[in-house]
Amino acid sequence: MRKTLLLAITLLLTAGAVFAQENVKRNQYGVAVNSDVLDVEAQDGITVFESQKSGYKFWFDGRAQVDGAVFFGKNSKDYDQIGNGVSIRRARFAVKAQVTNKWYGEFDMDLANGLVELKDAIVRYTGVKNLELQAGNFKENFSMQRNTSSRYLMFMERPMVTSALAPSRHLGINAKYANKWFWGSIGAFSQEVAGSEEWTNVADNNKDYGRDAGYSITSKIVFRPLYKLQDASLHIGFAASYRRALTSVEPSAWGMYRASARNSTSINRKKYLDTDNLPGFDHNWLWTVELAGHWQGLRYEMAWIGDNVHFKKSAADHAVKNFGGGYIQSSYLLCGGSQRYDANGGKYTKIRYGRKWGDLEIAGRYEYCDLNSKTIYGGSAEAYTIGLNWWIYNNVKFMINYQHNNNDRYANGKGKLLVGHDADGKPTKDYTQVVEKKGKAGVDYNMLSVRIEINF
Repeated sequence: MRKTLLLAITLLLTAGAVFAQENVKRNQYGVAVNSDVLDVEAQDGITVFESQKSGYKFWFDGRAQVDGAVFFGKNSKDYDQIGNGVSIRRARFAVKAQVTNKWYGEFDMDLANGLVELKDAIVRYTGVKNLELQAGNFKENFSMQRNTSSRYLMFMERPMVTSALAPSRHLGINAKYANKWFWGSIGAFSQEVAGSEEWTNVADNNKDYGRDAGYSITSKIVFRPLYKLQDASLHIGFAASYRRALTSVEPSAWGMYRASARNSTSINRKKYLDTDNLPGFDHNWLWTVELAGHWQGLRYEMAWIGDNVHFKKSAADHAVKNFGGGYIQSSYLLCGGSQRYDANGGKYTKIRYGRKWGDLEIAGRYEYCDLNSKTIYGGSAEAYTIGLNWWIYNNVKFMINYQHNNNDRYANGKGKLLVGHDADGKPTKDYTQVVEKKGKAGVDYNMLSVRIEINF
């Protein structure tokens, strides 16, 4: 009897073990893995897979922006023609995951106009209260306007000075601390990682010349005295960045400084503002001060960015050059909606709509950028822009911008563009030969541009 009972127990245990093994989930390599059931839902039109017990969350993030622009009112028929056009401004695809409550990762790419470009590739740890540690390729925490997502920009394009001077995405590490009233960040960065061109430059500079990749140190602090208010914000920010030569430029341009910008448009490809490559570059100090805030449907933002460029003593022209510029912009939601401030990111995010169908936002901006300093004449420009944004539901946005651009006589795109007339009345690209009075030379024109955007 005892033997029979022991045999029955053994058979039951064996069967249970076999059954348990058969129900163990395994990955493609045959290794046992933990299994979790995910709920699927659309959150404001974004498909999200999420666990109710483990904190795991996974989603795709797509964005398409279709732009068109026409240019008119050029102040001289003798100047270079500006072509009207259309483009896919952005075609973004990202995969994002909150792997655990403490670890987050994402990669983001842009496929606009058939060109593949890496945007974000991030590994983030948030296991310490108020502290965020991050590594990968991402935007440096320097400029609010640069760090604001393109889906939430007040205008179709960022200001000229942001494009010319504010750093964007680079490979690096960063630490950020944030509480209710204070936000601080410091990071160390190296080369730009975007497409095949940048990587080829990095590889060639390393392989052929043994050059170090270069680095920058960027820090920022923000004070938020109105953090207790529910429908208002005040953002007071200061940032600085120390920067050395990077190898993501072509080898012949390594060790040189260059700043350039278009007139806040992506369709007119002429870079009127351009210092060209300045040899003997040693390092530069970027700095900015910014003030922004909102109250219900009203939002305002202003900043000044400066760039102090230092050259080696051995350079033919080693005097420090100072470039800079700023902008002031504001908008108002016409249908009862409210602006929203992203306290963790130190920037503005998606609005709260005033109607079921969305909201209308009217906006205005003045901007200025100056790349003239001492013996360097990269040009200066100002622009006036008014815009109307139609936020349609949660995922669709229509934008229309009217902009007047005023470039000075030095804004000749490295000597490639006509900026005035000489003593014989002939068009000239040489600003030293221009006979027009101050304020009359340089290319001035108007632009009307539109965008239709969808986020999914």
